[in-house]
Amino acid sequence: MLASFSEFKFYQSFRIPVEEADDLRFLVQIERGKGSNEYINDAKLIDISLTGFGFATAERISVGKELLISLQYKKYHIDLTGRIVRAFSQTLDDQKIIYGIEIDEDKAISKFLEHYIMGFSSERLKDCLIDSAIKERYTKATDGFEVFSLLLSLFKDITHFGDKEGFIESMLEEVIRILNAQRASLFLINPETNELEAVCALGIRKEQLKFDYRVGIAGSVFTTGVALNIDTVHDSTRFNEAFDKKLGFETRSIICHPIHNGEDKIIGVIEVLNKRNEDRFTIEDEKIMKVLSLIFSSVFYNFTPMSEKSTIRRFSGPFDRKNALIGRVPHVASLRSTIMKLKDIEAPVLIYGEKGVGKSLYAKILHVEGQRGLKPFEVIYCEDKDQEAVEKLLFGPEEAECRLIACKGGTVHLHEIWALSIKSQRKFLTILRDRHIPDTKFSLDVRIVATTTRDLGVLVASGEFDRDLYEFLSKATVFIEPLRRRGDDFELLVDYFLKVECKKQGLLLKSFAPKLMEKLKKYDWPGNIKELKQSVERAVLYNPKAHVITDIDIQDSASPLVDISEKKRMFGDLPFVSDHNIALKDRLALVEREMIHAEIRRSNGNKSKAAKEMGISREALRKKLLMSTDILKSLNLSEDERLRIQKEDDEFACAA
Repeated sequence: MLASFSEFKFYQSFRIPVEEADDLRFLVQIERGKGSNEYINDAKLIDISLTGFGFATAERISVGKELLISLQYKKYHIDLTGRIVRAFSQTLDDQKIIYGIEIDEDKAISKFLEHYIMGFSSERLKDCLIDSAIKERYTKATDGFEVFSLLLSLFKDITHFGDKEGFIESMLEEVIRILNAQRASLFLINPETNELEAVCALGIRKEQLKFDYRVGIAGSVFTTGVALNIDTVHDSTRFNEAFDKKLGFETRSIICHPIHNGEDKIIGVIEVLNKRNEDRFTIEDEKIMKVLSLIFSSVFYNFTPMSEKSTIRRFSGPFDRKNALIGRVPHVASLRSTIMKLKDIEAPVLIYGEKGVGKSLYAKILHVEGQRGLKPFEVIYCEDKDQEAVEKLLFGPEEAECRLIACKGGTVHLHEIWALSIKSQRKFLTILRDRHIPDTKFSLDVRIVATTTRDLGVLVASGEFDRDLYEFLSKATVFIEPLRRRGDDFELLVDYFLKVECKKQGLLLKSFAPKLMEKLKKYDWPGNIKELKQSVERAVLYNPKAHVITDIDIQDSASPLVDISEKKRMFGDLPFVSDHNIALKDRLALVEREMIHAEIRRSNGNKSKAAKEMGISREALRKKLLMSTDILKSLNLSEDERLRIQKEDDEFACAA
C-alpha cells in the first residue's frame, strides 16, 4: 500500500559498508521503455544488507522504480530484482544521489552475504560485529538525511491520499501487518463530550469505542503524552477490564502512542493490541510506533478541536473554563509543568502561598485533570472555629458525615491545614499511614491535597504542627508566588476576569482605560489574585453601560474598588503604611514615628525613658521625629490630616 513503510523496514536493517578493495562487482539495469534495459554506468555500491542495498549515481531515478541488480563476489554470483524506496544527497551541492533499494528477503542474498563476510579480515569482522551489536540509531549526519527522506516520502503519501475514503483504515491494516498484531484503533478527542472516540477501528464497530479521556491505557497516554508498551497479564496497570467484558475481547498486550496536531497538542492516540505469538510488543515495535505516530500526526496536522464544553485546557479558551491557570511568567509555566507531573500520582500534595494566590484553584485542577477527575472532590475547611464539626468531617463516626468515606476514589482538599489541632493532626496521620478509618469497615481510597497560608516548617519548629504529618504531606510541595511578583501577568489576569464577569452579566466585553490600568498596577494587592478578581467584578458592576471604564476611585471613595479593610487587617490603623504613592523608605520612617509616639505614651511622656526602652539615644529619637515631620510636610495632606499631625506634634513637644 505505502512504499514508505517498507523504507522504514529497510532503514532498520543493519547495513555492511562496502569497500573498494573488496572487489565486489555491482551492476544495475534500469528499464528505458519498450522492454529495453540499460546499465547505469556510474552506479557505485555503498552498503549491503539482507533487505537491500545503498548505491550512488548521478542518474535521476524515481522512488518506486524497479531495477535489475547483479552481484558477484569471487566465484559467487546472484541476480535480483529491487525497488527504489529512498533517495537523498549528502549535501546540497552533491551531484550524486544516494538511493536505497529494497529487495524481498531471499535465501540467495543470505548465502551471498555469508561468503562475502567470510572474506573480511579479523579486524574488520570485529568492527562489523561491534557495530551491529551496539550501534546507536540515527547518529550520523547521513542517518539524519535518511530519516528526513523517510518522513518526506510519507508526507507526500499523506498529502495525496490523506483525505481519500478508506485511507486511515488501510493505514491501520498496514500497522497490524508490520507489528504482527491482532487489532488496532485510532482515537481522537471530542471536546464537546470530553471523550476519546474511535475514528477507525479494525475488528470492531468504532461506535462502541468511546470513553472519558482519563480512562484506561489510551486515557493515560492521552493525558500524560507518555507512550506505553504493556503486557496486561504481568504488568501492574490501570487497564480497565470492563472494556474486554463489554466487547467480549481478551487483551493480552497493548502498545499505545500519542498523536499530535500542527500546534503540537495531543489530539488522540493510536492503540495496537495483542502481539501475535509473543507476550508483549518488542523494542523494535516501539521504534516503529514512534514513526507511525508521526505519520498519523501528519494526517491530522490541521485537526484543532475547540469547545466551550471542553474540560481539557488545550482545547478550550481560558475564559470558557471553570478551572484556568492564567499567566505567562516563568513561574506560571512551572506550575503548569508541575500539574502534569503531579496530577496522576497517589502521594499527598502540599500547596503553600499567601492568601488569594490560587491554592484552591490549583488543587481543583490537579483533581480534574488527574486520573481521579471523574470521582468526587471534597473540601474541608480546617480553620473553621467549630473544630468538632471539622473532626466529624474527617473522622466520622457517621458515614454520611465523613468526607474521607464519601469521597471514595476522589480527592479531599484540606483548606488551611495548619488550623487543625495537634490531636487531630496525629489522628489524621494514623489514618493516612494505615489507609483505614477507625471504627468503620472502610479503607482509605482518597488523595489528599492540603493548602496553607502559613509556613508549616516554622510551625513544626515552634511545636504547633506535628513533624511526622508535615513530612508525610510534603512529599510533593508546590509554592505559588504572590501577585506582586507576577507583574507581567497583571493585564492578562484583568482581561480574563473582565471576560468572565461580562459574560456572566450578559454584557458586551469591557476594558480598562490605560490610565486606570496604570493606577491598578501601582496598588500592591495584599489579597492577591482573589482581591483583583473581586475588584474587577466591582468595576463591571459600577459601570454597566460603559464599554471603556475610564476612572474609578481605588480606595478613597464611599464605594472603593478594593477592600480597604484588607489592609487594615494586615497593617492595623497605622496611617500611610499602605499608601503605595509614598516611597517605601518614607513609609518606614512614618511607621517608626507611630512606634515612637506609642512608646512615649507608654512612658507617660518621658522621651528619655522611651528612647532607652527602644535601645536608642534621645538624640536619635529626636532626629527620627524631625525626619518624619519633614516627610509629612512634603505630602499633599488633607486639612484634617494636617490638624491631626499638628496636634500630635504639640503634644509630644511638651513631653519631658
